[in-house]
Amino acid sequence: MSCAIDVNLLLYASDRTSALQPRAARFLADRVAEGDLLCLSWSTLVGYLRMATHPGIFAQPLSPDEAMQNVEALLRLPNVRVLVEQEGFWDVYRVIAHAQPIRGNLVPDAHLAALLRQHGVRTLYSNDRDFLKFDFLDVRNPFR
Repeated sequence: MSCAIDVNLLLYASDRTSALQPRAARFLADRVAEGDLLCLSWSTLVGYLRMATHPGIFAQPLSPDEAMQNVEALLRLPNVRVLVEQEGFWDVYRVIAHAQPIRGNLVPDAHLAALLRQHGVRTLYSNDRDFLKFDFLDVRNPFR
């Protein structure tokens, strides 16, 4: 099975001050151990680097080196794939954007949703309810 992981789960797994940290880290470890194909986007990984090192977001932000080491550890896993936009991506995004108004904070979510749709990935693990707006995604919250 293939699935995607949203940035918020990576952030919870790294946030030593979050009550959700142990559950997020265990969830990620379980996905790796089960051998599921884990799909990530560059926007997810770069968003992780931005937020995990930001003192306004994390009470104890990671150093840039720590955050980059976490990304590198993910990229070294044999069952992790980074999805990139293929020819025709804009057309997929436009279909999604016409189904409902996409603006503000929903823009990066729509980008990820369009990328997943283009690659045929239906399952997205996320704690972000905004992804429920994309009816072609099977959004699963591992904290429920």
